[in-house]
Amino acid sequence: MHIPDGFIDAKTALVTTTLAAAGVGVALRQVRRELPPRRVPLLGLAAAFLFVAQMVNFPVAGGTSGHLIGGALVAVLLGPSAAVVVLTAVLIVQCLLFADGGLLALGANIFNMGLVATVSGYAVFHVVRRWLPGLRGQVAAMAFAGWCSTVLAAIGCAGQLAWSGTVAWPVAFTAMTGIHLLIGVGEGAISALVLLAIARTRPDLVGVAGPMQTPLKIRAFVGYGLAVILGLGWFVAPFACSWPDGLESVAIRLGFARHAATPLLNALAPDYRIPGITSPVIATAVAAAVGVVVVFGLAVLLSRALVREPRETAGAPASPS
Repeated sequence: MHIPDGFIDAKTALVTTTLAAAGVGVALRQVRRELPPRRVPLLGLAAAFLFVAQMVNFPVAGGTSGHLIGGALVAVLLGPSAAVVVLTAVLIVQCLLFADGGLLALGANIFNMGLVATVSGYAVFHVVRRWLPGLRGQVAAMAFAGWCSTVLAAIGCAGQLAWSGTVAWPVAFTAMTGIHLLIGVGEGAISALVLLAIARTRPDLVGVAGPMQTPLKIRAFVGYGLAVILGLGWFVAPFACSWPDGLESVAIRLGFARHAATPLLNALAPDYRIPGITSPVIATAVAAAVGVVVVFGLAVLLSRALVREPRETAGAPASPS
C-alpha cells in the first residue's frame, strides 16, 4: 500500500504530511515518557521484523498480492506510540534506500500505515479482547484487529486518491476496500500467529504467563529474533510473490498507474535489489540484510535518544534484562 509520487496531488501530500508529523510528534513524546529503557531493543527488533515481513508478498487473488503492514501487531505488543515510531522508521528506510513509496507521498504512507492502521488496530484489539478472555481470545482479537487495520488504512488511501482527483471516490473506495478485504485476511492470520508464537516465548509481552513458563530475557529474545529475521530476509524474501500489491493492482486496473512519477532520489537498491549483483536472488537477499541492519539501528538509536535512563536509587535492585 506504499503510495508512489504522482498518485496524490500537492495539497493532499501537504495535509497528510502535516497530520503524520503531528501524530509522530505525539508518539515520540509518549515514548519518551512511557517506554522503559530495557525495552528499547524490542523497538529495533519490531522494525526489523516489519521490514522483512513487508518484503514477503503473499498471493491473494486475480494476480494480486499483499503484504503485512504490522501496525496492529506491534501496537498490541509494545503500545500504539511505540508502534507509530517503529512504522515510521521502517517507512522512511523503505522510501529513501529502496524507493518503496514516494518521497512526497511519505507523509501519506506514514499516515495510512503508521497511524491509521496502528491506532485503529490497537483500539479494535482491546474492544474485542473484553469479550474474549484468555490467550485464545487475544489471538482471535489480534486476527480481527489486523484485518480491520488493513481495511481502514486502504479506505484512507482511497480517500487520498479521490481528494487528489486521481480517481472518483466511489470507484476508489470500492476497488481499494474490495481487494484489501482479502489482503486483510492474510494480515490478521499472520498477526495472530506471530502473537501466539511470542506468547510461548515472551508471555509477559502479551499479558499471559503460564505456570511453567519462564520468559526469555530481552537480550536473548532480541538476539534470537534478529537471527530468525535475517534468515527470513535471506532465504524467503527473494522468493516472495512478484504479483502487484493491492494498490498497484487497483492502479493498473483503473488506469492511473501511469501517473507514477520517477523517484526524486536515487535509492541505494531500487525494488530491493543491490546494484552490481547479477543474481536477482542474491541481490534481494543482500538488500534484505542491509535493510534489517539499517531499520534495527535507526529504531534503536531513535529510541535511545528519546528514552531517559532512570535515576539510580541507592539500594534499589537492578532492572532485569
